Amino acid sequence: MAAEDEKLHIVMFPWLAFGHMIPYLELAKLIAQKGNRISFVSTPRNIDRLPKLSPNLSIEFVKLPLPKVDNLPENAEATSDLPYDVVPLLKKAYDSLEEPMRKFLQSSNPDWVLYDFAPYWVGKVGAEMGIKTCFFSIFNAACLGFLGPPNEMMGDGPIRTQPEQFVVSPKWVPFPSPVRFRYFEIMRIAKGIVPNDSGVSDIYRIGASAKNCDLVSVRSCSEFEPEWLDLTQTIYEKPVIPVGQLPTTGGDNGDDDNETWLLMKEWLDQQKKGTVVYIAFGSEAKPTQEELNEIALGLEKSELPFFWVFRARCGEYDPNALKLPDGFEKRTKGRGLVWTSWAPQLKIIAHEAIGVFLSHSGWSSVVEAIQFEKSLVLLTCLADQGINASVLEEKKMAYSIPRDEHDGSITSDDVAESLKLVLFKEEGKIYRERIKEMKEIFVNKERQDSYVDSFLNYLKVNKRVNY
Repeated sequence: MAAEDEKLHIVMFPWLAFGHMIPYLELAKLIAQKGNRISFVSTPRNIDRLPKLSPNLSIEFVKLPLPKVDNLPENAEATSDLPYDVVPLLKKAYDSLEEPMRKFLQSSNPDWVLYDFAPYWVGKVGAEMGIKTCFFSIFNAACLGFLGPPNEMMGDGPIRTQPEQFVVSPKWVPFPSPVRFRYFEIMRIAKGIVPNDSGVSDIYRIGASAKNCDLVSVRSCSEFEPEWLDLTQTIYEKPVIPVGQLPTTGGDNGDDDNETWLLMKEWLDQQKKGTVVYIAFGSEAKPTQEELNEIALGLEKSELPFFWVFRARCGEYDPNALKLPDGFEKRTKGRGLVWTSWAPQLKIIAHEAIGVFLSHSGWSSVVEAIQFEKSLVLLTCLADQGINASVLEEKKMAYSIPRDEHDGSITSDDVAESLKLVLFKEEGKIYRERIKEMKEIFVNKERQDSYVDSFLNYLKVNKRVNY
């Protein structure tokens, strides 16, 4: 049988964040649509919260109960259930899945395992068991390239430990690039640089994931960041294969006549085309109270209509609830809508009334904005968002609200001016046009299929041989 005709059994093991699980699920769907079998492994509560799939796809959801860890709240199984400073305990619990995962791999005998940065131990487990492994990164190649060679991330080289070392282009980047973190961004994720309550740093996890796998795949495409893909392959010293941008396909867990959506749609239908500011910061990002105050006052000053998906807490265990300024909703009544529960983002962004998306720069949100040609204004919060924003700014695909480089503070005047600039001012025209230009690269179905086909062909040709 020719390699291209073979069908694979692939295990997928994403980190416990919906910004990771959803791209993994999108890739799983594309792989399964081509006749391959997927075992999608996560914890019970997360699997129950994922979008429902077509029963025709050969995707089996495998539930591994999350082990208990001191001070990790009961039923907290995703980053969206927890404040940011408790997430290291979730990683500690996740690491305790190594033995259950080993037993599952032994019983299922897959051709390949695709795993995320957090379970850095999967590569070694696979090698011990003779199973091929692929580190599938939902971080783009610019982020991987900026973080550097695996040995450096794991501390075998002159590892970067000071924030100042992350605000300049690193020595291994051979081309001129403005891509970097800003000082306040790296300070907010400082726990990711050094070992945390999980026992290891996030940077170590990424380095070990890259070092111990047989292959690296990236949520990216060569038309978007060829230089970073080439660099990542050079410093990783192994194949790095882009699998496309994986735009979200449905899965809002609600029908078009869902009562929640109909209420939103009724309000959006009353707004003029391309005039509404949509504000959402993802499932785990959370502005500070000071930032939130300035965002709210900036929206008032802008006099623009807005739809704000407002999350006061990062999960029910977050003790520090954000509060809107006194009288804000009353003063903006009719012009703005503040939504405090779950919202179907894909449907909202797709609506013709939305003109600009004020986002945290999470990559799934970026891809969704491009998918529906919505201009981007950025306010980063944590993780890889600073690098994402830096890449988008370099390519004039998004505009970041001006911030104090040291503490990240913003002003309401800058919020208002940024939104108006990108929405309708002449000097913001480049951002509106560039998003439309990028749609062909990011969400072209034939191109996406081609990336998945190339990836699968590599997996088939290089899968383990059973004697």
